[in-house]
Parts: sequence; structure tokens; C-alpha cells
Amino acid sequence: MKKENLQKQKRIAMSFFGVIVTGFCIGAFQKAGLGADPFTCFVTGIANLFHSTYGTFYMIVTGALLIGVFFAEKHYIGIATVINLLFTGMAADFMKNLLDNLFPAPGIAARIVMMLAGIFGTCFAASVYFTADLGVSAYDAVSLIAANKYKLMPFRLCRITSDCLCVLTGLLCHVTIGVGTVVTALFMGPVVQWFNTHVSEPFLYGQSEKPEH
Repeated sequence: MKKENLQKQKRIAMSFFGVIVTGFCIGAFQKAGLGADPFTCFVTGIANLFHSTYGTFYMIVTGALLIGVFFAEKHYIGIATVINLLFTGMAADFMKNLLDNLFPAPGIAARIVMMLAGIFGTCFAASVYFTADLGVSAYDAVSLIAANKYKLMPFRLCRITSDCLCVLTGLLCHVTIGVGTVVTALFMGPVVQWFNTHVSEPFLYGQSEKPEH
């Protein structure tokens, strides 16, 4: 019982940590100005088609995805899903404002560092709250369901596919694509999988109890 309680506490802490760090990384991407993540490109593109705002269509797209996730595998909707909706934007705004104050006019080297921190931080954060298994964002759930329920492809390939489709939609809708977008689309899936195997799962389960893939 004590071991189960400890693992539950670990899962909750991992969920909060993963979501907050994801928000921080979005703020770093915004400050770097070298390309947004694929899902942001997708939502921005759809919003452009309807001459609306990003915030409005973020809620619409996320809501539609959540309905699909609920019927396909509602297991992925949980505490972390709610935390994601409530705190990701706040964490992103906090980090963007902090970086604005610290680096009012960053040079290209600083922007590249921010971009890289955003990429690897996002991958690490996603791995942490995926492994916590207390719910994920609606977009993240799409690749997990495709890989784990429908066995279409390994997770890393499902994530690359969904990210590339989002980037393509953004391009078709005249969204500016940067190097950060391309790198995230091509490498996020494999890097998240690496963090799952070598960091998040050993932390939660211990080396001898990691789940089989």
C-alpha cells in the first residue's frame, strides 16, 4: 500500500511538472521566434482560414479532439488534461514575459539557445506526463492512441506523422514555418521515446519494473 501511494504521488507530481515545463517551453519558442511547434502551426492556420483568433480556434480544435479521444480511449483524459487546459497558457505567458525582461532584444545565438531549450524541454516534459499516465493533452493523445490502441506504427512514427500533417496544414494556410517547427516535427517523437525509456519510466517504476514496449 505504501508503495502504491508513493507511486500515485509520483504520478501527480510528474503531471504537474510536465505540464508546467511544457508551458515554459512554449514561452521560449515564442521568444526565440524561429518557428512554433506543429500543433500551434495547425491551429493558427485553421484560424487564418476563418479570419479568427488563435485562442478561439485553440478551444474549438482542442474541444473537438477531446470528444474524439473520449470515444476512442477516454483513459487518456485525466488530471493532467485538466492541468494542461488551465496552466499551460499561464506558464507560457509567464516565461515569455520573463524572457522579455531578461533579454529585450536577443541576438541570433540567444534565440537558437532558447529554441533548443524549447525543443528538448518540450520532449522531456511530454515524456514525463505521458509516463505519469494521468491524462495528456488532446493533441498528444492522438499519437498515443494511434500507436498503443490501433497499433498503426510505433509512437515516434505516429508523432512524426501527426506533426508533419500539422505543419503541412500551416504551410497551406500561409503560416510562417521556421527551423524550430521543422526540427520539432521530425524529431520530437523519437526524442520523447528516448526520454520515456531512459528517464521517465525508470524514475516512476524503477529499473526492474519498467513496462515492456
